[in-house]
Amino acid sequence: MIVAVDAGTTGVRSVAIGEQGQVRGWRYQEFPQYFPRPGWVEHDPWEIWEAVSATLAGLLADLHEPVVAIGLAVQRETTVLWDRRSGHPLAPAVVWQDRRTAEACERLRAEGHLDLIRARTGLVLDPYFSATKLAWLLGDGGVSPDADTAFGTVDSWLIWCLSGGRAHVTDTTNAARTLLLDIHTLTWDDELAAVFGVPSSVLPEIAPSSARVAVTAEGVVGGLPGGIPISGVAGDQQASLFGQACTEAGMTKNTYGTGSFVLMNVGSEAPRPADGLLTTVAWSIGEVSPAATSYALEGAVFVTGAAVQWLRDGLGVISESAEIGPLAESVADSGGAVFVPALTGLGSPWWDPNARGTILGLSRGVGRAHLARAVVEAMAFQTADVVGAMRAACGRDIPELRIDGGASVMDLLLQLQSDVLDLPVRRTASADSTALGAAYLAGVAEGVWDLGDITAMWSANAEARPGPARDGVLAAYQSWGQAVRRAVGWP
Repeated sequence: MIVAVDAGTTGVRSVAIGEQGQVRGWRYQEFPQYFPRPGWVEHDPWEIWEAVSATLAGLLADLHEPVVAIGLAVQRETTVLWDRRSGHPLAPAVVWQDRRTAEACERLRAEGHLDLIRARTGLVLDPYFSATKLAWLLGDGGVSPDADTAFGTVDSWLIWCLSGGRAHVTDTTNAARTLLLDIHTLTWDDELAAVFGVPSSVLPEIAPSSARVAVTAEGVVGGLPGGIPISGVAGDQQASLFGQACTEAGMTKNTYGTGSFVLMNVGSEAPRPADGLLTTVAWSIGEVSPAATSYALEGAVFVTGAAVQWLRDGLGVISESAEIGPLAESVADSGGAVFVPALTGLGSPWWDPNARGTILGLSRGVGRAHLARAVVEAMAFQTADVVGAMRAACGRDIPELRIDGGASVMDLLLQLQSDVLDLPVRRTASADSTALGAAYLAGVAEGVWDLGDITAMWSANAEARPGPARDGVLAAYQSWGQAVRRAVGWP
């Protein structure tokens, strides 16, 4: 049995995975977010660890089976500082959603650092990433670094706790989200550290995503023996890409969650920065070297399921989120209505924080079902814009799109996505792609599986191919493009 810990933004899910890739059991526990000021989002690192410890202990008590290895998939970019001597956090964790460093990003952009950052990291200057959060904690946050100050993303913090304070380490996928890693050499970059004012002494060791990076300490979690290898580590979206068995260049997945994250495996060479997209590490297997690393293009869509929540809580159009699919399917089209869900700006491929939500094409004939369908269409159309940017950036064909996440249960979305992309779209049979990816990375490191096994274990529970309604979907997609230009203020 391999145990995967999926430590997300609002809760932790610990999952037991058997040798055939089957889920043997799971436990889940939420932990709170804190919002001390507008735009600020924080966690208590201890509460994350307590949720991990509790779910692991409960899972092991349920199953009474030996654990071969542990894999970790974590929320990315969230920034933790702690003291190596005491093991205590030095400040609240600053969460990836936090926007307190927006002015710092603007200042760095005005100082001319963007080109360097794009070339070395594949990312953009945005508060989303870790470096400006870390710089804030070491400045305005009041933490004075010394030889015992340790920085890490959530993976580093959890490995530290699981190992009893013996391992201060991160993997290449999480390091690649800090704005401090040169993704071409896979080393911390001194020039970038100087730009952000980050002392190199606080940084963790960089390890592969699939390798034995640490072992558990005796007694840190009830029922978990000492010496269990921690052998799989990845950011949640990279773990999902691996869990979807997208192990060859060109293979692409989308996770429809609160937002959506589209990742394309682009192989062993990091492409040049592309407008509107991020270049990131997909995973490193066995060693930290470009030869052992796969890269990915990533598009981040800020609002997907959040638009359904807005229909439910903000407008009262639906009373339960599950109503959205049947309601949208009850009409043949959106009646000309187009919805651009820029409720928190627009992410990829536009990266416009000032864009605002837009509804166009309203008439007396448009009712709640048409509006529901326009929201579902927006999920498909945003994804199509990202995939189009990826195709243009890498010049590579995409054989199919594999999908997961809450909204993927809608057959209407499956068909719309296939029609607008002119591609087969396949929904994974497992609801645990992220946890599976973490487990698979650990299992590959420990010789339980190889990449061929992972490919063979993947299966779909539904598939859509372009259908007879495709011309109507493409016409609606053209209207979507016009609406997006309105939302971002383009002529």
